[in-house]
Amino acid sequence: VHCNGPLVSSLPPSSFQSSSSSSDSQSLHHAKLNRRDGGGGWMPERKDQLPWLQVDLRERVEVTAVATQGRFGSSDWVSSYTLLYSDTGSAWKQYRQEDHIGVFPGNTNAEGVTHHKLPHSVRTRYLRFLPRGWSSKGWIGLRVEAYGCSYKSDVADFDGRSSLLYRFNQKSMSTVKDVVSLQFRSWRADGVLVHGEGQRGDYITLELHGGRLALHLNLGDGGHMSVSLGSLLDDQQWHSVQIERFNKQVNFTVDRLTRHVHTGGTGDSLEVDYELSFGGIPLPGKPGTFLRKNFHGCLENLYYNGVNIIDLAKRKKPQIYSVGNVTFSCSGSSAVSATFLSSRRSFLQLPGAGDPAWSVSFQFRTWNDAGMLLWSGLQGAQTLLLILADAQLRLTHHRSSLCPPSGRGLDDGQWHSVSVKLKGLQASVAVDNEPPSSILLSDYTALANQGCRNPTLAYQGCIRSIVINDYSVDLYRVQQGLLGNYSDLQIDICDIRDRCTPSYCEHGAVCSQTWSTFHCKCSGTGYTGATCHNSIFAPSCEAHRLMGSASGFFSIDPDGSGPLSPAVVYCNMTGESPAAKVWMVVDHNIMGQVTVMGSSPQKPHVMKLNYSATLSQLSTLLHRAEQCQQEVVYRCRKSRLFNTWDGTPLSWWRDRAGERRTYWGGFLPGVQQCSCSLAENCIDMNYFCNCDADRSSWYKGLFFNYVMSGSRHRLKISQISTSSGGRELGFLWNAASFYQELSYLHFPTLQAELSVDVAFYFKTTAPSGVFLENLGARDFIRVELSTPSAVTFTFEVGGGPAVLSVKSHVPLNDKQWHHVRAERNVKEASLQVDQLPLRFLEAPPDGPARLQLNSQLFVEVSVSFESGTSVTYTFQEPFSVMRNKSRQSSAIYAQSSKSREIVAFRFLTTKAPAMLMTVTTYHQQYMTLILTHNGSLQIWYKLDREKQPDVFTATQHSLANGQLHRIQLHREGRDMYDVNQKYKLSTDRELYMIRSLTLGRVTGRAGVDEEVLQAGSRGFVGCLSSVQFNHLAPLKAAILNRGSSLVSVLGNLVESNCGELADKSSSRSLSGGSHFPKERGQERLKNAERSDSAVIGGGSHHFYLLPPPPPPPSPSFPSPSMSPSSSEK
Repeated sequence: VHCNGPLVSSLPPSSFQSSSSSSDSQSLHHAKLNRRDGGGGWMPERKDQLPWLQVDLRERVEVTAVATQGRFGSSDWVSSYTLLYSDTGSAWKQYRQEDHIGVFPGNTNAEGVTHHKLPHSVRTRYLRFLPRGWSSKGWIGLRVEAYGCSYKSDVADFDGRSSLLYRFNQKSMSTVKDVVSLQFRSWRADGVLVHGEGQRGDYITLELHGGRLALHLNLGDGGHMSVSLGSLLDDQQWHSVQIERFNKQVNFTVDRLTRHVHTGGTGDSLEVDYELSFGGIPLPGKPGTFLRKNFHGCLENLYYNGVNIIDLAKRKKPQIYSVGNVTFSCSGSSAVSATFLSSRRSFLQLPGAGDPAWSVSFQFRTWNDAGMLLWSGLQGAQTLLLILADAQLRLTHHRSSLCPPSGRGLDDGQWHSVSVKLKGLQASVAVDNEPPSSILLSDYTALANQGCRNPTLAYQGCIRSIVINDYSVDLYRVQQGLLGNYSDLQIDICDIRDRCTPSYCEHGAVCSQTWSTFHCKCSGTGYTGATCHNSIFAPSCEAHRLMGSASGFFSIDPDGSGPLSPAVVYCNMTGESPAAKVWMVVDHNIMGQVTVMGSSPQKPHVMKLNYSATLSQLSTLLHRAEQCQQEVVYRCRKSRLFNTWDGTPLSWWRDRAGERRTYWGGFLPGVQQCSCSLAENCIDMNYFCNCDADRSSWYKGLFFNYVMSGSRHRLKISQISTSSGGRELGFLWNAASFYQELSYLHFPTLQAELSVDVAFYFKTTAPSGVFLENLGARDFIRVELSTPSAVTFTFEVGGGPAVLSVKSHVPLNDKQWHHVRAERNVKEASLQVDQLPLRFLEAPPDGPARLQLNSQLFVEVSVSFESGTSVTYTFQEPFSVMRNKSRQSSAIYAQSSKSREIVAFRFLTTKAPAMLMTVTTYHQQYMTLILTHNGSLQIWYKLDREKQPDVFTATQHSLANGQLHRIQLHREGRDMYDVNQKYKLSTDRELYMIRSLTLGRVTGRAGVDEEVLQAGSRGFVGCLSSVQFNHLAPLKAAILNRGSSLVSVLGNLVESNCGELADKSSSRSLSGGSHFPKERGQERLKNAERSDSAVIGGGSHHFYLLPPPPPPPSPSFPSPSMSPSSSEK
């Protein structure tokens, strides 16, 4: 079902409200997209401190997108805004995107339309647009539209003393599968939503506790389970919940966050007697009495195993029994909150009583442990302060201080109530309905110097329900300027966020927070850094050797910042020379000699080996090792291994996968022989093992020396079993050795959303070069040698590029090894080169968090093209998907996707016209990118041979200017995007049965436009770099697969580092030029879907490739007579 219809265009004038309007009284209700009458849109008064435009959608609907536009015929528009939503027109909630970003980019002129598809839809009746930035040439001007569809629901309102009981048709209900789904909106932090129990001890309870949702489940026989999700769920907003249980597996979801858990015990069914209760747990036989605190709020679309509970209650069906007052509309809450935004400037000033007796009460919630909550002037120059200090509430008067015993730990984000009263010379304070504590104002020395201080920070958090002298303060009158004064406040919204849910702290670190940021406590985790991302332990014994350590036991972290915990190993340093090997020894529980007597086939002796490292740790060590070895010494006397009458082995071992193995001494699977047979020195050559000779003397019957450099998946003995007696086993060592240095890095995918670290060694003589790069329409990450003496780390997650640079006092291109480590997480970024000082860059507290990089990383190739040079990649089959069989073949991994192309490359040239790239199909279709006679970039799509091609001019200025340019395009159906433009194609047809991709010169055919033919005949002269078409890297294919029938090269193709040597400041994308006039079907791009390309490598060398004779036929455009043939495949 499509949910993208316009919601605002048909609304009546009464649906629009605003904080103020300009002198044109008709402008407000004409603030609809593309309307030109009534002043051309909304414009607030210039004295309006907090302007907003509000739209009443008349009913609760599902909103999936919004759009904005400036005021018609003016210089007024909104360049950025926040979006609030509400069911009632009060208690607003700010819409935040996936990265908790709350500010939407707006317009750059009065007529352009900026669309934003919401990452997650909202169900609401009211929308409020709050301008944050506006035109520098004029003032705020706004026309709006919202998109979505109608939303129907069944709602029940619980007043905190009511519940609904769903009664079964039988005495008890036993289920192995349960599904409970609902939405809820709560006025308080605690309350039972769902409860059911059985006589044998089974139960299910879903309840709010401290603003978090807890699920308690017991399937009997020790199967108790408790799990909690969410935070701040008492914010008077709708939240969704789903519980799915099948046997012991439970999926618990709250607001798109899911926990997967298993119940314990032996039971796998839930047995509930008589009924399920919703909204509370009534006490049997005592109407109106409940066992736990009831839910106070609204439930919506409440389903239990497909049964619509609220619908049954509304229709008064006999299965439903109502306790107390349950109504079927959501009433809302009357409490109005105010958010104090700034810890320096926020305040709310209200008139107070001048009498010697007054009282003030209010509720507050905050994450900060310090701030001034209340200031009141007394007679003379005296003042009375209520402050937070170290999360403790304190009432101070001059040097006197009162600390109520219950006023502690108040920075937990929960609502707390406080009441201050003054009567004569006595002041009292009460917290959370506890008995008040008092202080005498004349007692200047009492409790002096008890740690009370006047904080330098103003209060930052939320306040509501302000009552002065028994009169409630109307915050709407404050907002309208009719009462008191304020600064840096948001009224009718509590914009509190839980920055620790979900937690960005890694490796089990504890998250704590303030109003504007969070902190990770890394102590005891073995990790350090802002998010506890970096291991404090070395990754290998080789690293300890490089630090000068001698042999000994060390804690190592085999995957560095990965999820594995450190392991204790023995590092055996075999020498001091650089070529010396380092052995990493992993112990287990049977390192000494074991004597076995009296085992038999019916009752074999079994030894289970428990290693000092986990299986995951061992797997990581094995895959990183240059060589792995596991050795077993076996001494025997009249103890056979294989010499049995039916050939059944008497001993075996199991590998780490649990598979039974019967080969020994380095032989391959299935060969039942020992090491003496391999060495041809068995004491009796009639047998393949010394022990099989059945001698009375002791022999080293088995010398198990398993050395692996390939099939590491079998290494690591987990169990040894024997059914022959009289032998001793000695386990000597488990070892792993690592390469000393790495100058080449290859990653299939860089997982970098929330945190990423990259470490490598490099040596080069080039003055500059890109080590690692991942490109996208917006996000990217790059590590490069920017100058001969500087390494630069650049990335963007929104808001502009962030740059870190480390400069050395000596050149880094000295052909010596240098170490680089770059890290980026949601808190900060860092860069270190060798032992130079570490550089840090702190991330903005409310900035984007996720770095979207999803392409394969590959070695960058920059190639110089001469006149007549071309590279053609022929697809193996139409729509073929060539698998990544080896590192050499990874470059020619290609994939076709319907109506979708992704193109990215960099180029440098001074020649025009020029042919950059051509993709042809077997059905006379093509896509091509050319430089025209004036050097501008054109994109040609011929998708329908019966129609003229679609032609788009991406730039009006010349790109044949000797500078490095970056091209990034992707198509989805009829929509094609570059960095900040959107183009509309005349059809959404796919490039069907792709035949070939060519870079450089192509020959012409009939039916191809003359301008394309001229560019194709000229070819391309210059530098091409980092070319990507979907998942194909054609330049890398040309370099690594010169003998392949899929790749043909004409002319001289010279690999160079021309891409890296280009001046960094001259590297431009399509957005680097001026604003261009629109072509047919072209519009400015906002919120486009992104596609990334990725590069990693070091260009410190030059080498030349000459084409092998004879060359294949020159590539050409398709003609109407062309068809697939065996020679073309």
